[in-house]
Amino acid sequence: MLNAEIQNSNNPFQFNQYVIKKRLLVILGAKLNIYGPDGTLLLVVKQKAFKLREDIRVYRDEALTQEVLCIKARKIMDFSAAYDVVDSRTNEKVGVFRRKGWSSIIRDSWKVLDANDFESGELLEDSMILALLRRFLSNLIPQNFDLNIQGNRVADYKQNFNPIS
Repeated sequence: MLNAEIQNSNNPFQFNQYVIKKRLLVILGAKLNIYGPDGTLLLVVKQKAFKLREDIRVYRDEALTQEVLCIKARKIMDFSAAYDVVDSRTNEKVGVFRRKGWSSIIRDSWKVLDANDFESGELLEDSMILALLRRFLSNLIPQNFDLNIQGNRVADYKQNFNPIS
């Protein structure tokens, strides 16, 4: 992949649309690049490998020197795992994602909590039938999630397969 230059915008979270590409040839952990609507690289997400508690970091640069967010699991193993989202500059918790335990076995379902752990929304996989087909027949069926905040759909996450890019 070519080296992309990070956009000089002060707020990479200002756009209505993003493209997220998973880097396939990462030896340890996982790495995602997040692009703005014009194709400019905005953020790099890296999941650390071999951690007992999941540890995900969001950076403003490909060199991974300007950390923006830290996402960490609260416990080592937890069926209803909660992940604290922390502003890396201020070390202040800005929110939480919590998996909805048993409901997530059949269809991925997450609660979105604010900094005080009060529920403000949910992230839900599109359909139970498609979710079951993905889990038991083929993971080639793209995932689709809806993000609802206070009962209003505010985002739609669509997975696309493109083996070339």
